[in-house]
Amino acid sequence: MKTIFQFLLLFFCAISFSQTTITGAVVDDNNQPIPGANIIVVGTSSGTVTDFDGNFILNYNQIVPFKVQASSVGFESMTIEVTENNQILNFILNEGTSLDEIVISASRTPESIRESPVTIERFDIKDIQYASSPDFYSSLENLKGVDVNKGSLTFNAVNTRGFATFSNTRFVQLVDGMDNSLPGLNFALGNILGLSELDISSVEILPGASSALYGANAFNGILFMTSKDPFTHQGVSAYVKTGLTVQDEAGDNQFHDFGFRAAHAFSDKFAAKASFSYLRGTDWFASDNNQYTLGAVGTADIISSFRSDPAHDGLNIYGDEVALAANETGQPQNLNEVAQFLEANGILPTGASGLVPAVNVARTGYKESDLTDYKAESIKAYFTLNYRPFGNNTEIIWSSKIGKGSSIYQGSNRYAIKDFALQQHKLEFRGDNFFLRGYTTIENAGNSYDMRFTGINMNKVGASEWFGAYAAAYAQGAGQIAGSGGNINDLAIQTQIHNGARTFADNLYTPQPGTPEFIALFNKVTNDPDITTGSKLVDESKMDIAEGNYNFRDLLNNVIDLQIGGQYRQYSLNSSGSVFTDYDGSIDYNEYGAYLQGIKKLMDDRLKITASIRYDKNEFFDGSYSPRLSLVYAAGENKQHNFRASLQTGFRNPDTQALFIGFDVGRAILVGSAPDNLDRKLPNTTLTGRDAYFNAYTLSSVQGFAASGGTTSLVPVNGNGITSLAKQEKVTAFDVGYRGKIEFITVDLNAYFNTYDNFSAQKFIVTPKSGSVNDASGVIDVATGNFQVFNVYTNSSADISSYGGVIGLSTKIAREFNLGFNYTYSELDFDQSTDPDFSAGFNTPKHKVKVSLGNPELFKNFGFNVNARWSDKYFWQATIANAIISARTVVDAQINYSVPSMKSTFKIGGTNLGGKEYQSAVGSPFIGSQYFVSWIINN
Repeated sequence: MKTIFQFLLLFFCAISFSQTTITGAVVDDNNQPIPGANIIVVGTSSGTVTDFDGNFILNYNQIVPFKVQASSVGFESMTIEVTENNQILNFILNEGTSLDEIVISASRTPESIRESPVTIERFDIKDIQYASSPDFYSSLENLKGVDVNKGSLTFNAVNTRGFATFSNTRFVQLVDGMDNSLPGLNFALGNILGLSELDISSVEILPGASSALYGANAFNGILFMTSKDPFTHQGVSAYVKTGLTVQDEAGDNQFHDFGFRAAHAFSDKFAAKASFSYLRGTDWFASDNNQYTLGAVGTADIISSFRSDPAHDGLNIYGDEVALAANETGQPQNLNEVAQFLEANGILPTGASGLVPAVNVARTGYKESDLTDYKAESIKAYFTLNYRPFGNNTEIIWSSKIGKGSSIYQGSNRYAIKDFALQQHKLEFRGDNFFLRGYTTIENAGNSYDMRFTGINMNKVGASEWFGAYAAAYAQGAGQIAGSGGNINDLAIQTQIHNGARTFADNLYTPQPGTPEFIALFNKVTNDPDITTGSKLVDESKMDIAEGNYNFRDLLNNVIDLQIGGQYRQYSLNSSGSVFTDYDGSIDYNEYGAYLQGIKKLMDDRLKITASIRYDKNEFFDGSYSPRLSLVYAAGENKQHNFRASLQTGFRNPDTQALFIGFDVGRAILVGSAPDNLDRKLPNTTLTGRDAYFNAYTLSSVQGFAASGGTTSLVPVNGNGITSLAKQEKVTAFDVGYRGKIEFITVDLNAYFNTYDNFSAQKFIVTPKSGSVNDASGVIDVATGNFQVFNVYTNSSADISSYGGVIGLSTKIAREFNLGFNYTYSELDFDQSTDPDFSAGFNTPKHKVKVSLGNPELFKNFGFNVNARWSDKYFWQATIANAIISARTVVDAQINYSVPSMKSTFKIGGTNLGGKEYQSAVGSPFIGSQYFVSWIINN
């Protein structure tokens, strides 16, 4: 023991005496200081940044010689070899391009964008400073090939390369290495658990499959947010913003946003930081009152405009789903049967029912604005304690991140997210060549509720009385008109009678918004988690993750960059039966994976070869291998032309919803496909998941059966659209690209082609409630309306592929004006006739064009930036509805003025300055304009 202690003492002494201190400055070619320039030890993640005067101090625990690189956005990087302790390094950076920026995510090791083996986009501190949107997260929409679907003021969904939804389980979002998706639902709720703009160091986006390094859900792309290190970014900074949101439906509403960040290094070993931000405003209103068909695929499916028939079911109207034709034995099936019942019980005079038509009638629903206050709120806090026990090449980090907010989320229904809370806690040990971290993510749905079921269950109260009053009023109105010689079979007269009957019934039995009766009923329903009587969402799921990585490059004398890593993940689903079938206790399951990657440079460092492979195993599925091979070749005298090609595979396990959901959304019951889920109780029915998956008809055949009056055949799903329970989805992705500078224009091009196997699909199917699809009893159930519609998770056997490309051009004009242009093409190759019930949900414009123009120094301390985006029309498919989304042109702009003596920047800006409102998805709100002013201090 004594010998070991002496050995460790000698080891730590050696470490303490191997520290090298470097000082210096970074200036441009006009000898002007460059604040915020990155100083990094080549081949490591150790470094610092320059202060306001361009000076820096770097302590590094390694004996000389080694190399240090200085870089800054818009300048060429420069590298100097350190040969002695206390050496002074003076960097002069020439004007360069964005291709010289350093990224880490593409290969899990520092490299310039031009050397990256795959397509990558980057957004950093300076981009945030000159962003034309009021929040940096929305500004990501201006990057090449990136889509941001706006569903709420505080919840926007980032996506790349198609197949977008607001619940985007194909796209991963990491914050300081932590997956910030919801543990229960497997998607990120925008930036609710992200970072404040004051704490952003950089944002990197990898479009396309990245499973080889990042695992199962890295299928469509990954977004990496990296926060500022408290050792290198010290001091106190703050911002305050205010402004207006302007929308035809909602009017003009103020919003307020403020935040601060404080960081301090108490010594060269210990530092801490805290950041906080708070936003509050009024969300965009949604008011699509059209009625849509159930599960139609391939075409837009609006079937009627608002109140065009007495049984109209508007998309953003809730409670009008409560209707006659309830398909329950002994219940009235239409308005005439209600009138007959009243007549038989002496409530209507003899013969009055003959005046009432045999039509379906629905209760008057509530507008979405009746069922939510549209409060948009976001609270984020982030705390870290950083300890460097052996100098700045090793660090122990404890961090806690807390996010809470209110928003609107759109999935199969629309949900009022109220006081939703997420928290993450992480312990990490990292060095130049390794990291080891463990963290937990915990969610709490707070006071969130389903707005559709709020309306439905409010309107279930007094439903029979309401229909009776409606029928009686209709009979009376029809009798009066008939008595005066009017034609009660005339459509216009019938509409008039229906409207009068509805008003009469509503006055008696429909509590009006704002009244004590309405408020009491609303509170009762939204605090009840039983979906048969209430609408409250309960979800306290959590996710625990442990992962690590080691790079052997130093041990291999930098002959090859060789990394090995792995991850273990455990889910614990806990919704008390309100979302998942976990009514008898939490559902726990796990998955794990490991990867190996090697990077080798050849031919005088002109050719860079990257090869990697990953193995992942989910307890419900066989293990999967994900290989990747990429080549980057630097051509030209100065290696200024960089060509790349990559071939990789990716996979995606069915997510927590696809496995264990059991959720009634009104139009259908969502059913997960895990083997353990098949015999679990489903809400509002006596049927189980086994009935849904193995005793059902295809929706298209049921629709055809109804349209033909029962003369066409019903098609069982077995062997006809659902071949098995959900399996792993796989993609083979081929990507080529070029990065370089041609004359005075920086060029970034890429093209991709993806093919899919076992493409994950949600399908509507129809299950007889008492009969079997194997005999006539099932047909009888469908013919008499005795059936249940399910939405099941499965895979399509159809041939599906997608392809596209991006052209990005940027340059300077008149020396100081930054001009950028990019064009994105996206296409889905799928024959709908090969799988009629399959909804691909590509949900992406075929053509997109983005243009930017800015000058950070138009004149002293004054700058501006303008971003314009045009998107082609596209078809949106989702379980809520299908529709064509119109083409749109959006212009955002800002002007800013800096006051160095106050260390402040003032900004005035606006989004969607043309004022023409646009929609990202059917059912979501039309987005208006947003105007803001901000004051940023010491950032």
